[in-house]
Amino acid sequence: MRLTRFRKVAMHPSERIRGAKSEKLKGKQLVLAITGSIAAVETVKLSRELIRHGAEVVPVLSKDATEIVHPNALQFATGRVPITRIDGSVPYIELVGTEGTADLLLIAPATSNTIAKVAMGIDDTVVTTFAQNALGAGIPILVAPAMHETMYNNPLIAGHIRALEKLGVEFITPKFEEEKAKLADLDEIVERVIRRIGTRELEGKRVVVITGSTMEPIDDVRVVTNRTSGETGVELARAAFEKGAAVELWLGRHHANVPLFLPTKTFETTEDLMALATTMEADICIVPAAISDFTTKKTKGKIPSREGAITLELSPTPKILPALRKGARVLVGFKAEAGVSASDLKSRAVALMKEVGLDLVVANDIAKVSRGKTAILIVDRKGEAESFGGSKSLAAEKIWRAVLHGLAR
Repeated sequence: MRLTRFRKVAMHPSERIRGAKSEKLKGKQLVLAITGSIAAVETVKLSRELIRHGAEVVPVLSKDATEIVHPNALQFATGRVPITRIDGSVPYIELVGTEGTADLLLIAPATSNTIAKVAMGIDDTVVTTFAQNALGAGIPILVAPAMHETMYNNPLIAGHIRALEKLGVEFITPKFEEEKAKLADLDEIVERVIRRIGTRELEGKRVVVITGSTMEPIDDVRVVTNRTSGETGVELARAAFEKGAAVELWLGRHHANVPLFLPTKTFETTEDLMALATTMEADICIVPAAISDFTTKKTKGKIPSREGAITLELSPTPKILPALRKGARVLVGFKAEAGVSASDLKSRAVALMKEVGLDLVVANDIAKVSRGKTAILIVDRKGEAESFGGSKSLAAEKIWRAVLHGLAR
């Protein structure tokens, strides 16, 4: 009897990381068009990050780009043979033609030369060929410029950018450092890709997320405050941005890293936050902020510690949620407790909802919250509840699903 040996096909390294961070780009095919900027060296990392969110990345390199980053590097990064020239297989028709399979053309980095050529309809590189066809077919185009600052400030280039924006092309503002308009942070590029071809569930909606803690001054040095990192609020704002919302993040005292692409307003005291709240107009406002329930009369200077014990008289602060209720069509409050039973946590969440007229309440026991992880109970007006435990980024998705679609039944 003859035995047949089957050779095991090895998995490409790109497949081992696909969807490792999320599935927000699952099923999406992206053409990554790379031009001859020194920032092309970042595209291996960029490709891998896009794949970690589930995307299929097809690399396209201009001749100048191949002199900066080798096609082999992009083949390793993506698992696809890079397109470096146009031949009889006309890959641009397959990918970004009228019935193209690509969901997005991402030009990153984009030189001033390429931006000008695309705006003027010039087609003399593999990248411009893809761009002209994508424009003609209506394929979404996202551009991340990288060049010297003087080039970016050239009024002709600025004019070309405006002309392309009128055609629906979106630009990612570069970082301005060392007299250069550098490629935006990879995290921002990935977020902008997710936003451009994601669900767009919040497109046209204004969202305000309030996070961090207030600080009530005791003297010029010390404060009364609450424990919080601000992580959940940042993740909620990030998720809203990805879903297409016009997001504003109101930030108190916090320890979380805040993406630069999220517009922010800052506050310190409850009084500061109240001033913001009375002017707010939002379709949806979510408030994971740790707002002080008490304040005290501030002493000028610093109270000497060598004089022994001091007594502070704490007075209740004004409630922020009722003020926010007036300016928000949908208002989601948070209820933080410590050492309570699950039934007590729910009943206190329901009580807060009825008191303020909230649309949803997210409750948690701070003993179950740690860096990057949380455990929450989402309660709606009908008294129905849904619990979740895990990463704060997934918790943010659960909260947004409840806001947009109701609780899972």
